[in-house]
Amino acid sequence: MNNRIKFSFSTLFLLLLLVYGSNIVRGQELERPNIIIIITDDQGYGDLGYTGNPHVKTPNIDAFAREGIRFNNFYVSPVCAPTRASLMTGRYSLRTGIRDTYNGGAIMASNEVTIAELLKQADYKTGIFGKWHLGDNYPSRPMDQGFDESLIHLSGGMGQVGDFTTYFQGNRSYFDPVLWHNGKQEAYDGYCSDIFANNAIDFIEKNHQQPFFCYLSFNAPHTPLQVPDKYYQRYKDIDPASGFEDDPRPFVEMSEKDKEDARKVYAMVSNIDDNIGSLLQKLEALNIADNTLVVIMTDNGPQQIRYVAGMRGRKGSVFRGGVRVPFYVRYPNKWKGNQNIETTTAHIDVLPTISEICNVKMPEDRKIDGVNLIPLIEKKKVKWEDRPLFFYWTRRYPVLYQNMAVQKGQYKLVGHTDYNAQIEDFKLFDIKKDPYEQQNLVKDNKKISESLKIDLDRMFNELMTSENILNQPKIHIGSEYENPVFLNRNDAGGERGIWDQEEIYGKWNVSIEEGSYNVKFRFVKPIPKGGNMYLETKGRVNQLKNEIDNTEYIEMTNVQLPKMDCDLIPFYRVGNKKILPFWVEMQKVE
Repeated sequence: MNNRIKFSFSTLFLLLLLVYGSNIVRGQELERPNIIIIITDDQGYGDLGYTGNPHVKTPNIDAFAREGIRFNNFYVSPVCAPTRASLMTGRYSLRTGIRDTYNGGAIMASNEVTIAELLKQADYKTGIFGKWHLGDNYPSRPMDQGFDESLIHLSGGMGQVGDFTTYFQGNRSYFDPVLWHNGKQEAYDGYCSDIFANNAIDFIEKNHQQPFFCYLSFNAPHTPLQVPDKYYQRYKDIDPASGFEDDPRPFVEMSEKDKEDARKVYAMVSNIDDNIGSLLQKLEALNIADNTLVVIMTDNGPQQIRYVAGMRGRKGSVFRGGVRVPFYVRYPNKWKGNQNIETTTAHIDVLPTISEICNVKMPEDRKIDGVNLIPLIEKKKVKWEDRPLFFYWTRRYPVLYQNMAVQKGQYKLVGHTDYNAQIEDFKLFDIKKDPYEQQNLVKDNKKISESLKIDLDRMFNELMTSENILNQPKIHIGSEYENPVFLNRNDAGGERGIWDQEEIYGKWNVSIEEGSYNVKFRFVKPIPKGGNMYLETKGRVNQLKNEIDNTEYIEMTNVQLPKMDCDLIPFYRVGNKKILPFWVEMQKVE
């Protein structure tokens, strides 16, 4: 009897210890917040009600901004892929191998460490929904870079040449799309922004009992400007240029096309706002809102002419209209809301901040360009307010001093000039006194200008000697992790500006595993018979005569290829024409 009692008490004690102990462990886990980063595509600083736009209706984002922490001088890159690389890695995009949005320059090196990979150290569940734009093939896909769940379109945008599953849908490419779910093509019903948001919400609901990282990366309001009609109806009768007659800030005149584009963009933004509202409501319903760090931001300035709060430039420009964006943060368990931060901050700062707040180590074998923003949020003294920030944008590779800038403290040096230009050929702005970049001070402030140019030269030279620029990331063909491989036009190099042209020189930078391959070539338009299809790989050329008239496809079977790194160069020669395939499918066969 006594032994049974002793056994019962011992058993009860052990059970209580296990339960109590597991709660302690669970409590420790809950100290790490969930992370949600929401980023939109080509939504400029002025495409919100909160930033002074009288036309666009964004009640959910506006409320989030009022209640959260507002970084009022937050900067990104002038275009999307560089911004996303810096956001994911805390490094300038050139260090990661990202140098363009296409032309083969939007493939991030697999040796980069993303936020998702960082958080996997702490057993976070990770998911991406929407736009990736850092590589469509192994080993640079989201699923290769730390994401457990991946629902994306390819390349820079739906309806673009790289996203060949939606390209031929034309003005319906944003509706009922074929997307890529964990590396496989799947058909979806509905509008793209709704699809990405709904799947992100499902991911959150499925994983809310453990720490998670959700990257909701909308492809809207990027072109093509397609939106459900019920949203367009809200804006069809507005004049987007009205309401600024007495505003002293500089504004660019809008054409009728600009106005119509703005109506569509505002409709797309309102759809995004509704989806963000649904996501935030889900956090409340799951009782996890207080322990979730939410970021809302955009990736660069607007592509079209519209309200941008008087700033100069838009997407692609190193002027503020191209690189200054909204950046709002909320984490109720830790930080007081409704505060403004005026210190200059940037996309490279997000990863170090998440590393600190989640207590996970950043990689120590590379330079992290960003800094932890928590001291700013907690109003501690920081020493890096005058760090230089580097901006550039030209196609293919950076062009020295062309659309290039460095900003340090209140001053910004901008180059739109030649490689051997004198300091007088640059522009110097005092951002604090002249936030619209209208007054060039270079002639009266040569000492400041020359000092900034030293920073510009140092940063440019350092970035351009990065390992991942000197040895550009390659697409792996024949790997067990991706077979078949689709080579799309977004990742094709060759001539500058390669897009959907037929007669143009193009190639793909690849690493091929030895084996036998079936190779299928898809063309933009049907091709005539009588020509020869060529597949050139490092001096090894395979040729096939085409006997099918007006075909969109040619297939080579059992092509024997050795293991090699090379440029893969396909073309169809007929008469005097050399036609580049629209995409190439390579399947390794036994």
